[in-house]
Amino acid sequence: MAASAQITLRKKPNRLGQYPLAIRITKNRRSTYKHIGPHINIEDWDDSNKKVRVSHPDSDRLNKLIQTKVDEANKALVNLQIKNKDATAIYIKKEIYKTSTTPGFFEFAKEHLEELEILEKHNRLSSENAYVGYIQKFHKSKQLSFEEIDERFIKKLKIFLVKKHSLSPTSVMNVLVFIRLLYNKAIKDGITRKKFYPFGSGKVKIKFPETEKIGLNAEEILRLEALSDLSHNEFHSRNIWLFCFYFAGIRVSDALRIRWSDIKDGRLYYTMGKNLKLLSLKIPDKVNCILEYYQRDKRHMDDFIFPELKKADIKNSKDIFNKIKTGNKKFNEHLKSLAKKAVIEKKLTMHIARHSFGNIAGDSIHPLMLQKLYRHTDLKTTINYQSNFIHKEADDALKAVINF
Repeated sequence: MAASAQITLRKKPNRLGQYPLAIRITKNRRSTYKHIGPHINIEDWDDSNKKVRVSHPDSDRLNKLIQTKVDEANKALVNLQIKNKDATAIYIKKEIYKTSTTPGFFEFAKEHLEELEILEKHNRLSSENAYVGYIQKFHKSKQLSFEEIDERFIKKLKIFLVKKHSLSPTSVMNVLVFIRLLYNKAIKDGITRKKFYPFGSGKVKIKFPETEKIGLNAEEILRLEALSDLSHNEFHSRNIWLFCFYFAGIRVSDALRIRWSDIKDGRLYYTMGKNLKLLSLKIPDKVNCILEYYQRDKRHMDDFIFPELKKADIKNSKDIFNKIKTGNKKFNEHLKSLAKKAVIEKKLTMHIARHSFGNIAGDSIHPLMLQKLYRHTDLKTTINYQSNFIHKEADDALKAVINF
């Protein structure tokens, strides 16, 4: 019987209840599997057509990845059949996914970046491509085995990143997290062994420094709302910032993707780009005022509300990513002048809209409701984030001790 390769959804879920996509290689009614990375909910899988349903927000990208992986497997399978090397399913899997030489760190990183590009994860691709560049500059060679990345290597790399590139402690930790991610994948794929792993107890520990999250207070936002005599760019940038704030601090990348068709029965329905969480919120009156301003440029129901993506190539995710990135940069420039006019001494950026919502919410909203508004997967994430803006108990405690 001829061997075959096709995509399937494995039946063992991860801790989030999602199931892994895998290439199933079958020979003589015996099968073995090679996971391709992504996990999805079982209701998003169309087993009859062997593809991700359109109900999944990333269906197009995932189906493109599936097609690429299946084509690669079938091409390799044909080559093995020509050479009469398709003996058993397990042997075929080893032959298809083995490499002539064990890939080093940079070869493995290249495969990882290519996968991100296929999945159209351009934000991560941009960041992690930069991390690879930093590591190459430090190592001064394109040949680097995983075994060479030991505790001493990482210690010297950290010093290099600070002295030569002036990276912040948080950025340095992000580089280490990237190395750890690839190391774990390499161990799983049998490229290196666990005994060489440089992270964990008694070895390199990745600990992010506490970062200061400061948002505007209610008085400062009222001053921002009350500004008049603004230029067109200032007015537009303020609208975008307030729109994000009014909707619990949604990210600018999500706000710019919102279309008129996402508004139904006085509610906004949208999917967060970062974690693909769905959210439905009633449109506040203040947002209706903003929407009225952009109604004049509405071309059809599926048109974008804001102008940044109106001329984008919708089928080109990289073009969308670049236009959002450019728009965000321009907004932040105009927000500087808005901060001066509103007499706001804090650094005013698009991301501060999220912090400002958290700052005003403080501890007056239950963490479970905040988790729903922020669309965090884990309640711990919400509690840790919101702890940056809860000061009353500590202030009262301090006052109780020194007020004598």
